[in-house]
Amino acid sequence: MLKLDLELSKISGVGEKFLKRLDKLSIKTVRDLLWHFPFRYEDYSKIVKIADLKINQPATIRGVVRKVATRRTWKRKMLLVEAVIVDETGGVSAIWFNQPYIAQVLKPGREANFAGRAISSQGRVYLSNPTYETISNRTVVKHTAGLIPIYPETKSLTSRGLRYLIEPILNGLEKLEDFVPEEILEEYDLPEVNSALHKVHFPRTMDQAEKSRKRFAFEDLFLLQLNNLRVKRSLLKEKAPALKINAEQLEAIIKSLPFELTGSQRRSLDEIISDLSKLQPMNRLLQGDVGSGKTVVAAVAAFISALNNKQAAFMAPTEVLARQHYKTLMSIFKNLDVSIGLLTGSEARAFYSDNLESKKTKFQLLKEISSGQIKVIVGTHAVIQKSIVFQDLALAIIDEQHRFGVEQRAALVKKELNPGEETTIHFLSMGATPIPRTLSLTLFGDLDLSIIDELPIGRKPIITKIVSPANRNKAYAFIREQIKSGRQAFVICPRIVAAEVETEESGATIPMIKKRKDLWQEVKNVTEEYEKLSQKVFPDLKVAMLHGKLKSPEKAAIMSDFAAGKTHILVSTSVIEVGVDVPNATIMMIEGADRFGLAQLYQFRGRVGRAEHQSYCLLFTDSESAATQQRLNALIKAKNGFELAEIDLKLRGPGQFLGDKQTGLPDLAMRSLNNIILVREARSAAVKILEQDQELIYHPMLAAQLGRFEKNIHLE
Repeated sequence: MLKLDLELSKISGVGEKFLKRLDKLSIKTVRDLLWHFPFRYEDYSKIVKIADLKINQPATIRGVVRKVATRRTWKRKMLLVEAVIVDETGGVSAIWFNQPYIAQVLKPGREANFAGRAISSQGRVYLSNPTYETISNRTVVKHTAGLIPIYPETKSLTSRGLRYLIEPILNGLEKLEDFVPEEILEEYDLPEVNSALHKVHFPRTMDQAEKSRKRFAFEDLFLLQLNNLRVKRSLLKEKAPALKINAEQLEAIIKSLPFELTGSQRRSLDEIISDLSKLQPMNRLLQGDVGSGKTVVAAVAAFISALNNKQAAFMAPTEVLARQHYKTLMSIFKNLDVSIGLLTGSEARAFYSDNLESKKTKFQLLKEISSGQIKVIVGTHAVIQKSIVFQDLALAIIDEQHRFGVEQRAALVKKELNPGEETTIHFLSMGATPIPRTLSLTLFGDLDLSIIDELPIGRKPIITKIVSPANRNKAYAFIREQIKSGRQAFVICPRIVAAEVETEESGATIPMIKKRKDLWQEVKNVTEEYEKLSQKVFPDLKVAMLHGKLKSPEKAAIMSDFAAGKTHILVSTSVIEVGVDVPNATIMMIEGADRFGLAQLYQFRGRVGRAEHQSYCLLFTDSESAATQQRLNALIKAKNGFELAEIDLKLRGPGQFLGDKQTGLPDLAMRSLNNIILVREARSAAVKILEQDQELIYHPMLAAQLGRFEKNIHLE
């Protein structure tokens, strides 16, 4: 009997070519193969006569091959195989593209099933790329005349090939023990694992398929919820420094700020202060709209740490964002007695309580950090290098936490950062990409959640418009008027240079190559756009270009000039998505807006409207598709980022919303994240099990499976 951990290379009959193709899908073991689930099923259960075929309806016909021919088409670039199939009611052609071997299998006179859809083209009806299966007295059909699983595929590995491989391996598999407790399966009407595994691959009915899919989606969400609850409970056993602050001190800090806090900023701050005052470590996610003032709230938390003679580390994913936070903290702390350090890969600086700032060598700054002279340290991943020793770190703040790997975050909060200390530290994560609350509670269920859902007092809503090609020159004229009145503009492009397309030798078909080439010829890229705007459209204005391939000092200089008003227009890639604060910039012009996700467009738009000036976001698109217009109109109509995130989730589903590789969650579980009922059931089941058996002593198989799950999950 086959075991789940057996490598496919050790199974007789699985050849080297097959293994290489499977490797492209990250399939190496029996477990990998059997958990490569179908993403849909084609219903070919109804066998119909050829005369009864209906256009575009899935069906199976059974007939005899009368003749087979091959020919090249489209300037001999594509091979076409055509078979004529007949039964007692008539005949029909079946056509396959670039599959010459079919002519060797479907010999004239052979009886076979053909499953697919009838297509009508130029007055002719034919089956396009049907699945086929030759018939004999002993044939058990598995590709036609039933509910046929369709899998995620790769080049030269079709669903048909996967079905051929999966069926014998599934039939030869040892009986599996189910790690999901029996009482949970019964309560939620879920099939046990062996039955579910067979019926998810080869169901007889859609009800069997859906129940099996539900079971596997449930088990992953169940493990995720168990992981979250166990992390949360384990933190209650840890000790962290309790940071004290009285009401008078807090009010004095808030009054010293350069602006008034909104209600949701104050509420979030109160929640954070309450956590910091406890002996258990804070583990909180601060979510807020772009420009909602999360940094100010985090800055006050860092200052409270300094008041308690402790240190706070403020970590950002990019140098641009780290530098922005450093400047923001300098502005906030200018009247407060606190020292700040900036540490990135390219610079080291320090700001002291006497309002003096100085450039440092890295060695000098590290010495002041280890001695405790610097209380708030702002930086990139440079902050977690081995050479950095904190005197007494109490609080870690991570911005755009999803942009860091889990190991990087763990390195910042681990106890070794405070040599000799038995306590751990408080952790505050900030997210500027709004995530629907239900999704946050599922993915980040180990974190307490604070939400800032208001814009700072005095900010004006950003006016957003979709610009068609016919109105491009009018938009340019409007931008010129804004700049004449003293304002500045961003121009965002999807790529740095036009993407290379695949050649014929790469295996892509000619129509695919042509489609990709045409597509990318339309894409605006930074270098071309910069040259067009600086030389033709706005030759009298100062235009600069920014992208991720520039060196850090170059990027810093370009941003510094733009922030100082020396540059009128900044043409950039998504490198400015986060961390740019130029209050005088009032126009965000986005080329190829249809090529960005809604969350990313929202981030871009949040780079303007950061002062009292009326600001505008211009969405340029050549697409006239209804789906594009629906998405872009959602950006115009949504009242805040959280409402937009809900819309984006519905339009694209969790996989595209988060990024398929964002979490490490299996595809089926990822697609089930917007099934709120299933998520709630999984959480209830996890709570019930842990109430009965907190350490999973009486559920050893579940404990082992959870251990494997925790190694693969990475909620970034």
